[in-house]
Amino acid sequence: MLVGKENLKSNLLLHLIVFVWGFTAILGNLITLEALPLVWYRTAIAVITLLLLFLVKRQHIGVTKKNLWTFLGAGVIICFHWLTFFWAIKVSNVSVTLACISTGAFFTSILEPIFYKRKIIAYEVFFGFIVVCAIGLIFSVSTQYVAGICLALTAACLSAVFSIINGKLAKESSASIITLYEMIGGLLLLSIYLAISGGFTTSFFDLTMQDWIWLIILGTICTAFAFIGSVYVMKFLTPFTVMLTVNMEPIYGILMAILLFKDSEKMSIEFYIGALLILSTVVLNIIVKKRERKKLAKI
Repeated sequence: MLVGKENLKSNLLLHLIVFVWGFTAILGNLITLEALPLVWYRTAIAVITLLLLFLVKRQHIGVTKKNLWTFLGAGVIICFHWLTFFWAIKVSNVSVTLACISTGAFFTSILEPIFYKRKIIAYEVFFGFIVVCAIGLIFSVSTQYVAGICLALTAACLSAVFSIINGKLAKESSASIITLYEMIGGLLLLSIYLAISGGFTTSFFDLTMQDWIWLIILGTICTAFAFIGSVYVMKFLTPFTVMLTVNMEPIYGILMAILLFKDSEKMSIEFYIGALLILSTVVLNIIVKKRERKKLAKI
């Protein structure tokens, strides 16, 4: 009975986390900063939050020199992912960005065989073809958002690379330690660039109170705490349940965007058909993979 209650609590917590991740795109639209300073503040706040948590827990954060450089390098990739993600929102809108971000699973199916040196699976190629058709449909009816679509697809690809790398890194160290150093890696990269380019001006630190509020929510709740929560639920839920639920993120985000921003988020019926095709393909891919694993387990 206790396990059942824990599963229910974990499922509710997971949906809350996914809802929070969907809200990240909303915050990207609400914050008046450009993508670069926005990501710098997000990573800085996340690093400070994680360091405070480690301090309170008195947790050791030391890593080997080899792992340190690997974690920092992975942080550079997530940094570029966030930059292209928020840039896409700024030049298009939340709905277009989230629809294209859903292609992350498609990019993963292409890149995984390369990283793990396995054969390309036929049904993944088929699902990939459907995703390409869906993207083509979105392109055809959203010509004014071509730049945003390209940036969002780049963000999705970077997200896939980051997820695959983290899948390997997670076997070597704790998820919280990896995240801390990845955030530091992204922060260092952006800080060096801003210092060299003269980006740290007076206006860079001159933020409105509203922007500060949204940034603190983004860096703490939507980044640091959401990540910790996502690790916690993995103790009680299967990877399949987690992956299936995470695919609700674009749906939550698009629905919130329509409710909050109304006219600026209204798209054509063809757009929503394309978005639904992408999401459906992602869900089908997960279901087929689970069935394949069950067959292998019986052999």
